[in-house]
Amino acid sequence: MMNEVIRQRLLELNRQFYAVHAADFAATRQGPQPGWHRIIAHFPSVCQVLDLGCGNGRLAVFLDRQLQQVDYVGVDAEARLLDEARRQTAGLRHTRVTFLQLDLTTPDWDEAVGPGRFDVVVALAVLHHLPGRDARTAFVAAAARCRRPGGVLILSTWRFSHVPRLRRKIVPWETVGLTAAAVEPGDYLLRWQETGLRYVHECDESEMTDLAAAAGLQVCEHFRADGKEGDLGLYFVLL
Repeated sequence: MMNEVIRQRLLELNRQFYAVHAADFAATRQGPQPGWHRIIAHFPSVCQVLDLGCGNGRLAVFLDRQLQQVDYVGVDAEARLLDEARRQTAGLRHTRVTFLQLDLTTPDWDEAVGPGRFDVVVALAVLHHLPGRDARTAFVAAAARCRRPGGVLILSTWRFSHVPRLRRKIVPWETVGLTAAAVEPGDYLLRWQETGLRYVHECDESEMTDLAAAAGLQVCEHFRADGKEGDLGLYFVLL
């Protein structure tokens, strides 16, 4: 189990990153990811969707173009990202949107969202920002509780350590006063542009399968997609 002081330190590192860089980061995340064209098969044409870590709301825009009718709830902790999400989704035709500012690292966050409500729950590029294996396990279980009976949970996480251009972004833990011994295997400190630093955990297929099993879920599908290399996103569809 990760030391709670270290876990909170890493969470604060990412909070500071998004507080400072939210607008610039959102500007680099426009349009759908290639993997979304594969997961869309798991969305009913009329459905209720929960988007955990919704960022600038681009998934809602994608769903509006693909589905007949969507009741969409987007959740994020960063107010400026939610402001951008509201702006981007203002003109949607087939989607009713609601945004909640909520920290997904707090206990019982799923109670605030409403368990058992959604046909599809997605958490895209969220898990790799949650420090501590126990915290990731708890998050997946909480996300699963938000589904209706028979609903789907779709997770994606970032895979980058096999790519030289991305490995060059790794900086030593000593940069923020920590050591490699203080964190877990697969934990990295990455530089973004010139001044941004953020915590990232690289989940592999084995860990994702274990997280699903701990939540009592079955793996329906998993695949890699996205990025210049076409394999930077690891997707899991869980039932």
